[in-house]
Amino acid sequence: MEGPAARIVSLAPSATSILCEIGAQSSLVGVTKWCADVAPVKHLLRFGDCWRLDSVDKILRLRPTLIIGSVPFRAETVAKLLERPLRFLAINPRRISDIYDDIRLLARITRRERDGERLILRMEKEFQLLRARSTPSCSSFPPRVYSEAWPNPRISSPPWVAELIEICGGRMTVPAGTRVSDPDVASARPEIIVLAWTATGSKADPRKAYSVAAWKEVPAIQTRRVRVIRDELLNTPGPPLLEGARQLYRIIHSSAGAKV
Repeated sequence: MEGPAARIVSLAPSATSILCEIGAQSSLVGVTKWCADVAPVKHLLRFGDCWRLDSVDKILRLRPTLIIGSVPFRAETVAKLLERPLRFLAINPRRISDIYDDIRLLARITRRERDGERLILRMEKEFQLLRARSTPSCSSFPPRVYSEAWPNPRISSPPWVAELIEICGGRMTVPAGTRVSDPDVASARPEIIVLAWTATGSKADPRKAYSVAAWKEVPAIQTRRVRVIRDELLNTPGPPLLEGARQLYRIIHSSAGAKV
């Protein structure tokens, strides 16, 4: 972005985490209420998100040069923004490579290209290390993992989480980022179940998994291997995935009989 420095309102926690990690936090003038969970932005004016926005006028008062949102979003909410003279960028990563592309884009917008490349290199090195540590123990029989982003309707974790599971020595047993049924999960016979329910922090409840009638014969249920990872660490496609991957690694490589 040429001309004056960017003035960004971020309605996407992933974008906020990336901007702060590459040293571009001074470009932020407003954020969504969820961003403080993944970045040091409690001092900034906070709004709703791409599903429910409290006031477009409040955003206009900040004189933003760019508003960043994420997919999925509510069409009516974004339409309110597009009615005004505002530039809107919607990011929609699916895979880890898409996340790297978003980092490069935001780094270019804020003139922090070198910092963006450093962040990408750090993430790549961390993931490579986890992969190298995972290969010897998991060999050709990686543990089957079901990771869940929402329980009702039941939705599996996004594709980048499936990639992280593979990096950490496991294998996602259902299609990633899709609606699945109780029988779908039961037939996949996961040996590990990970709950990372969107917008719930660490409040996902393993007891709900243990009480699913269709899952009584699922190995993860029989061996009590249902684990919770804080939502932001798996569902924020940006730097928080580093800690999310570390937690996945510990879960996948823990002893099979460990209790919750």
